[in-house]
Amino acid sequence: MANTPQARKRLRRNEKRAEINGARVSRIRTFVKKVESAIAGGDKTAAAEALHAAQPELARGVARGVMHKNTASRKLSRLTKAVAAL
Repeated sequence: MANTPQARKRLRRNEKRAEINGARVSRIRTFVKKVESAIAGGDKTAAAEALHAAQPELARGVARGVMHKNTASRKLSRLTKAVAAL
C-alpha cells in the first residue's frame, strides 16, 4: 500500500485514468467491429460508411495515448484494403 500522500494520490488518479482509457479502447473496438461485420456481410456501402466513422476514432485513440500510432495505422490499412476488395 502507498505510504506517502503523493503515492496515494497517484493510485487514485491511476484508477480513474484506467477506467477512462478502458472506455476509450472499448469504443474504438466497437467501431472496428462495425466495419468488420459490414465486410463479413458483403455490404460495400455500409462497410465504407463504417470505415469512415472508425477512422477518426482510431486517430483519437492515438492522440489520447491509448493506442500506438503504428497499431492504428495497421488496423486502418487492413480495413481499407478489405473494404476496397469487396
